[in-house]
Amino acid sequence: MTEGMSLRERKKFRTRHRLLAAATELFSERGFDGVSVAEIAEAAEVSKMTVFNYFASKEDLVLSPMEEHIGDVARVVRDRAPGRSVLVAVRTQFLEAIERRDPSVGMSDLPMVMQVRRLIQETPALLLRAHALSLRSFELLAEALIEEGHEPATARIAAAQLIATRNSLIQANQSRLLAGEPSDAIAPEAAALAVRGFAMLADGLGGFAIRN
Repeated sequence: MTEGMSLRERKKFRTRHRLLAAATELFSERGFDGVSVAEIAEAAEVSKMTVFNYFASKEDLVLSPMEEHIGDVARVVRDRAPGRSVLVAVRTQFLEAIERRDPSVGMSDLPMVMQVRRLIQETPALLLRAHALSLRSFELLAEALIEEGHEPATARIAAAQLIATRNSLIQANQSRLLAGEPSDAIAPEAAALAVRGFAMLADGLGGFAIRN
């Protein structure tokens, strides 16, 4: 992870990781509201000012890893090869992330990642912020489509469908992991569900759920 970094960059990376680990452990033990920034600093053996040098708020100590991925879908769309559709690009990236057991698609069962997921689900303020990050992902994707010359309203409709599909798939993965299933066991079914989910976008909903 730190390969190719300078000594200064490695030190900053280790300090940041130590802060995240200390905060996650304390939050999991006592709840998000039951822990102060000063206590996190003490557990990580740094000053309170150092915490704020790395993270602007207590919420960032939980959600900054998620925030790093808010531009993933927009970036995939911007970088896709000529002749490749937006849907294919987003689907391919999602399936590759499942294969890597990437936490950004709800596929990591590492203890620290699981602690963060539970904490977000149990803390209204964090859940609200997580929804705001999802909205930002949608806005960035819509902007990328508009930059390509697509009509804004249509671009936003397409972006909304893609982000909603991803979010539903991520939630399905997270729910199974939180229920105790290992990521390696659910990965094949998660990939199959992703294929079906994106196929619904490709085929449209005209024939879906017709009432008998």
